[in-house]
Amino acid sequence: MSKKRRGDAPEFRAGEWLKGDGPQNDIAICTRVRLARNLQNFRFAPVQESDEAKELTGFVVERLQQPGLPESLVIVDLTSLEEMERTALVERHLISRELATSKKARSVAINTEESVALMINEEDHLRMQVFHSGLSTEPAWRRAKGFDEALMQRLPLAFSEEFGFLTSCPTNTGTGMRLSVMLHLPGLVWADEIEKATNTAQKIHLAVRGLYGEGSKALGDFYQVSNQVTLGRTEEQLQSDVQLAVSRIVQWEREVRDALLRGSARPRTLDRIHRALGTLERAQILTSEEALGCLSALRFGIHHGVVDGFDIPSLNKALLMSQPAHLQRFTKERLDPEARDQRRAKLLREVLGCEP
Repeated sequence: MSKKRRGDAPEFRAGEWLKGDGPQNDIAICTRVRLARNLQNFRFAPVQESDEAKELTGFVVERLQQPGLPESLVIVDLTSLEEMERTALVERHLISRELATSKKARSVAINTEESVALMINEEDHLRMQVFHSGLSTEPAWRRAKGFDEALMQRLPLAFSEEFGFLTSCPTNTGTGMRLSVMLHLPGLVWADEIEKATNTAQKIHLAVRGLYGEGSKALGDFYQVSNQVTLGRTEEQLQSDVQLAVSRIVQWEREVRDALLRGSARPRTLDRIHRALGTLERAQILTSEEALGCLSALRFGIHHGVVDGFDIPSLNKALLMSQPAHLQRFTKERLDPEARDQRRAKLLREVLGCEP
């Protein structure tokens, strides 16, 4: 058996979404409030010409640089950023894949703790994101509300007394708010109840998506659960709805995990966790998907005392560093997929302290 030691994760800053604390943090990884806003006298982003996009981005950036905002932001011009650096921002959940690959003028403003990110000229002119670790819908919403009110003092936002905030996609009109919670649900996945949970969520107007949001896979047993309806509901109602629904899913996950660790199900569950650990300790080649699957099982084992010698901060570091852009930034070289898979296996052993 390899000698295990604690990794050096406490010196590694993974950002608010992987901070690892907050209410129900063993299952609820992070809460995010996203507000979609658009400016008066500018066409919606999907129909902009390049000169319009440049004018809009410049106008917003200039206003954000004025003093007085409740958040201290660093503004990044994404048009001048290398592809790998843009992908790293996606992996840190600070920008969307669509913003990363867009060819138009666009930027992002991020605070030091990576708990606030303002995407400029994505599907909407502004998409504000506020992150809080754990199941923290009310604190996240209150912080987003304060920032939103500050933006309204310096930007002419498009608002209708009848419909609310106007957005490029009608499904966001109204509050323009998407409140999502990232959940780690290996119990429901392993017990083959995840489809039932997803269908139940959809019946109460919640959307269930993968690790990187709409259109992405549920890698590492991570799922994002968010509201679908914005029109006709207040922000407070949406916050209450999501808090209640997600709390029920968290409880469901706890009950399933308990069942998996009892009786005849226990040996198979322990085998799955220890096989994942063995793979992380010995594998010479690991794809991103396989690495996340193994880290998911190890996370389950750590939280339930099945394995020792590891901690969640080290695991979170391993999760982020195993992603393609972060892996290549760490190695300081461009790697083809096969080389990345080899380097990933070695890096995970180093981060988790699994080297002999």
